[in-house]
Amino acid sequence: MFGKDDKKKQSQVMGFIGKGMSIEGRLIFEDTVRIDGNFKGDISTPGTLIVGEGGYIEGRIKAGRALVTGEIRGTLEAATRVELKSPCRLFGEIRTPNLIIGEGVIFDGNCVMMNRDRSQTESMSYTTISSDETPIQQKLPV
Repeated sequence: MFGKDDKKKQSQVMGFIGKGMSIEGRLIFEDTVRIDGNFKGDISTPGTLIVGEGGYIEGRIKAGRALVTGEIRGTLEAATRVELKSPCRLFGEIRTPNLIIGEGVIFDGNCVMMNRDRSQTESMSYTTISSDETPIQQKLPV
């Protein structure tokens, strides 16, 4: 019942928006979806959202986990973690208990660090102009 097949299913991409595709609306899913095309609207999932290098999302995202190498403009909230990998560009707000920002990522916005129970612990504001510059960091009151 809870064998290798269940673990394999959790790591597999169950849905895909490919390069050259544009979708507008609301996307709700359970497992893992990868976006390499354009999406405008709201995304909601307890699972994993992967935004590929050519992916572009404009809207509000609530996910269990997010891995981003594409571009997001809007709000990204993840229950467990957000990973931003180069050449990611994110303009907006991130809310998560665990944030990983790789070298070469452009992040212009606010970050609210949450406890796993979704209560706020700390808020930071970041602005980067290019991947070679050090982010300007400012603590905001909680």
